[in-house]
Amino acid sequence: MKKRMLILEDGTIFEGIAFGSDEASIGETVFTTGMTGYQETISNPSGAGQIVVMTYPLVGNYGINRDDYESIEPAVNGIVVRELSDEPSNFRSGMTLCELLTMKGIPGIEGIDTRKLTRLLRDKGSLKGILTAAGEEVNVSEIVADVASSKLPTDLVARVSTKKSYPSPGRGERVILIDYGMKHSILRELNARDCDVVVVPYNTSTKEILSLFPDGIVLSNGPGNPEDVKGTVETIKELLGKAPIFGIGLGHQLFALACGARTVKLKNSHMGGNHPVKDLTSGRTELTSQSHGYAVDEASLEGTNLEVTHKALNDNSIEGLKSTAYDAFSVQFHPESAPGPEDSKHLFDRFMNVMKTSSRKENFNA
Repeated sequence: MKKRMLILEDGTIFEGIAFGSDEASIGETVFTTGMTGYQETISNPSGAGQIVVMTYPLVGNYGINRDDYESIEPAVNGIVVRELSDEPSNFRSGMTLCELLTMKGIPGIEGIDTRKLTRLLRDKGSLKGILTAAGEEVNVSEIVADVASSKLPTDLVARVSTKKSYPSPGRGERVILIDYGMKHSILRELNARDCDVVVVPYNTSTKEILSLFPDGIVLSNGPGNPEDVKGTVETIKELLGKAPIFGIGLGHQLFALACGARTVKLKNSHMGGNHPVKDLTSGRTELTSQSHGYAVDEASLEGTNLEVTHKALNDNSIEGLKSTAYDAFSVQFHPESAPGPEDSKHLFDRFMNVMKTSSRKENFNA
């Protein structure tokens, strides 16, 4: 068994057993609180550039199957687990987690104290880290200095977005889905409602989007800092009022920026399928699936046309917004779940209703 180390920028070292790819990898080290759903977590494009710590102690026990991917190419930079199951038992399993990571060039480490690591990240916030080989020849102090001075990539959306537009046909409303790192489950939910979907790259122009005659526009989830997605905010500004807009995850943050609000980095990323969120309109509390490290700054909403519709019950951060000037709303969490509870799928029905009843329908194709 090969030894591997996780070395954090603050000098903390965890030594364990290597699995997956033999490559070294630097990334933002974050933890997810989901008990299941590791395949969806690994393949969620919102995790691009991250080393993900699984807080549930046993990972890999039901293997990898063909149905639970959220993208074709996983974009995480590494996986950290307490115990890896390399003999999965599930009728859908087609390969082991280790086999998937090896095939996709993603390193993993097992056998470390993930509770200690999670407490460290909870107290200090996310830290840059590196997964690298262990051994006497490794110069730890030099690696710590390199990790601390390294810059996290700012082109994550460009890396995970589709390079070309493509259709996912239906006979209902025409929805343009702007791909900032789209989870496949968003597309599934729109297809289930017979939407005629066209998925377009993140940097598609306003003119190109409107030339597709949208009945509605979805701003997808995605990775990283919303302020790094250059040009997109201006495009969303130009699209407001042309068709109903539904923002999810990063799309929610970009929608807020387009309306004049600001975003801030969270001390602790929200990752997992068990985050309680209160719908301020209905008073209903829903358990939600989340994967984000930034949030909308509530103080910046003054003077905008935005109203808060959802709040996180764990830290009171904003989880949903709606515009008072346009047919547009957004949520920070993932209403399509995958992994996690399906409490919030009704938001897709709400979007369908907005498309069908919008007072601006006559202007959509102007």
